[in-house]
Amino acid sequence: MKPIFRFPNVRHLLSACALALCLPTFAQAAETPPAEVHLDYAYYSPVSLVLKHFGFLEKALPQTKVSWVLSQGSNRSLEYLNSGGVDFASSASLAAVLSRANGSPIKSVYVYSRAEWTALVVRKDSPYKTVADLRGKKIAATKGTDPYLFTLRSLQQAGLTKDDVELVHLQHPDGRTALEKGDVDAWAGLDPHMAASEVQAGSRLLYRNTNFNSYGVVSVTETYAKEHPKTIEAVLSAYEKARDWAVKNPDELAKLLATESGLPLEVARLQLSRTDLSNPQLTARDVIASKAAAPILVSEELVRRGVNVDQVIDQLIDTGFKQTVASQ
Repeated sequence: MKPIFRFPNVRHLLSACALALCLPTFAQAAETPPAEVHLDYAYYSPVSLVLKHFGFLEKALPQTKVSWVLSQGSNRSLEYLNSGGVDFASSASLAAVLSRANGSPIKSVYVYSRAEWTALVVRKDSPYKTVADLRGKKIAATKGTDPYLFTLRSLQQAGLTKDDVELVHLQHPDGRTALEKGDVDAWAGLDPHMAASEVQAGSRLLYRNTNFNSYGVVSVTETYAKEHPKTIEAVLSAYEKARDWAVKNPDELAKLLATESGLPLEVARLQLSRTDLSNPQLTARDVIASKAAAPILVSEELVRRGVNVDQVIDQLIDTGFKQTVASQ
């Protein structure tokens, strides 16, 4: 399968989003560049691998030390952000919604991919044919991540709740291992681990739904947005260089992903065949898509009682600004 990259006739994002996140007093004040910028990178975010590999940000900020942290999942990424371990975190958008709804003052400022990166996975010899067949069965999932929320929405669509199954909370790589060893009946997969399980173990995607996959966002804290709008602009511009390269060099991107993740090239290609890097801008459609998942967040008591999730999403995803896209 060939990657489904769709790249508009633009190259460089000079983001006005950071300025829009600032109060007027901050926008008018001179920014003090940070001595160090901390970012995460993740195998589920191929663009972040490109950004790190080529050092685009290091070149853009030669006076600033750039530090990198590997995130194994959205839950880890957002933990790093909220603890100050990173300044820029790569996560699924719904995971960011959960984080903000539960008290973390963060803002999503960029879309690093729109991928079908999760599905419910079973072993190749599994007797299960539908989600409804999983009643009373064990499902491995990483709580606080897109695959976990995908699982809850999939169960709901099949007339089940999380109480009708046994959710086993494991990090994504451990979930794959548990599935293949037979310790669980199904797994809420995440690429590239999901693609690897398909290729290397013959695992089967029991249930797919692109509408239940949320997109990937880069988020910052509100404080960082107010204090370092120019740094955010530099980071997003560097991300755009990385995305530009990724779209124009799909074969090299697959090789880079394979090398970084330690997985076969065939696995990387399968993951990228389900990855869309065409649109990095947050839009009103993204707000609508996130709000469609709000009821499950409330009904499953994943957010604090009394929280207005729609309002949280409006605060998280700021589409009131204009993101300026210009050629380099």
